[in-house]
Amino acid sequence: MTPEFHRPVRIDQIGEGELRQQITADGDERRRLTGRFGLVELGSLTADYTLRRDAAGIVATGRLRAEVAQPCVASGEPVPESVDEAFTLRFLPDGSVDSSELELDGDAMDTMFYAGGSIDLGEAAAETLALALDPYPRSPHAEEALRAAGVLREEDAGPMPALGGLADLLKK
Repeated sequence: MTPEFHRPVRIDQIGEGELRQQITADGDERRRLTGRFGLVELGSLTADYTLRRDAAGIVATGRLRAEVAQPCVASGEPVPESVDEAFTLRFLPDGSVDSSELELDGDAMDTMFYAGGSIDLGEAAAETLALALDPYPRSPHAEEALRAAGVLREEDAGPMPALGGLADLLKK
């Protein structure tokens, strides 16, 4: 299956030095990514890549920029967000490493696997965008919507507010 944002780069095009690429999603690609990620809108998506070979595979560094709107987790209202995310990715051939053997540390880069003779910079950008999005977008009216739905604020939940009310009763 071809991803919504497909920008293959053949491995044999990446020489000994660096290869620079800029990719931009068109309107149809943005529309399809909007559906994939449950966005209200994806106004723009651009990624700048610098690709180079290393001993294990291909390393891609760069920056992703996007203008998105996500639905508020409480009210459903659109919450606009500008994404400006630096990234470092390693592309490895499928089967070259058992994914359970990958060690994650503070300096680890995200790893993507590829099959055949090309890597997909568009899918890498889409996945980078998904990781950069706010997982709990809130509109300015989120608290009001939560209160109307009967959801207590964190400071009003649990035993402490009840104990505070008991202390007020004892003072009387």
